[in-house]
Amino acid sequence: MTGIFTLGLMGLSLSVDAFAAAIGKGATGKRPQFLDALRIGAVFGVFEALTPAIGWAVGLVLSTWIRAVDHWVAFVLLGIVGGHMLWQAAKPRPVEAGGEAEAHSLFKLGLTAFATSIDAMAVGVSLSVLNVHIVTACLVIGGVTTVVATAGVMLGRRAGPYLGRYAEVLGGVALIAIGSLILYQHLSGAA
Repeated sequence: MTGIFTLGLMGLSLSVDAFAAAIGKGATGKRPQFLDALRIGAVFGVFEALTPAIGWAVGLVLSTWIRAVDHWVAFVLLGIVGGHMLWQAAKPRPVEAGGEAEAHSLFKLGLTAFATSIDAMAVGVSLSVLNVHIVTACLVIGGVTTVVATAGVMLGRRAGPYLGRYAEVLGGVALIAIGSLILYQHLSGAA
């Protein structure tokens, strides 16, 4: 269940918050150059790669207590994160004001990247109960997020904030589907 394809799909799902934020970063400044977009994408990717590792470590500590219900834990956590993404996509968003300096400050960028990667910590707990190789998972999730966020910055100037909502809906549905598949495979004995 947790092969490279599944980790890539999980990375895509987790990166939609970063994608939406990156579109905003691209839309608020001057026409971004590729290296600017790559720098922003890399910051999002690093945070998105680190937070599952933190969740994974927490999950390992708790794994002896939750081993009998680990499939339910993965299902619930992925369902909550996916549901939260769907809820966020439905909420109205304020229009951000500010110029290029504010949009691209490293401190604000780091805070944004951290905020968009919190959901990956809960996914990291799920990865620990599924015995996923965490280094591979973090590299895939971080790499996918870097590419997606870089593309978001480049698209931001033209697409505006509307594209981010659709990506968030798809990401939420994908995380719920992955959690449901984990639960189905365990309960049906297909795992």
